[in-house]
Amino acid sequence: MELSERCIQTLEKEGFPFVYETQDAPGAIYEEHKHEGKVTLFITEGSFEISLSGESKNLAAGDRIDIPRETPYSAIVGSQGCQLVVGEMIDGDF
Repeated sequence: MELSERCIQTLEKEGFPFVYETQDAPGAIYEEHKHEGKVTLFITEGSFEISLSGESKNLAAGDRIDIPRETPYSAIVGSQGCQLVVGEMIDGDF
């Protein structure tokens, strides 16, 4: 089973009602923002740097990050772009 399939199954088992795959272009910038509900991201290809709760982290394929509801964060996608599996508690929140 490939990584994205395992990530999707994990998020569904954890009770996320909205789970899907998406991708971002190299160098995409996400200015500081927040979500109404919890959002979880699994990186399946590529990388990005995220600033969350005063900490910056570089994430790559195989990494997971849980973003609590109403927690501001920003991100910059790496030079190779990024593919993600996203779990949302509220549809369209990511």
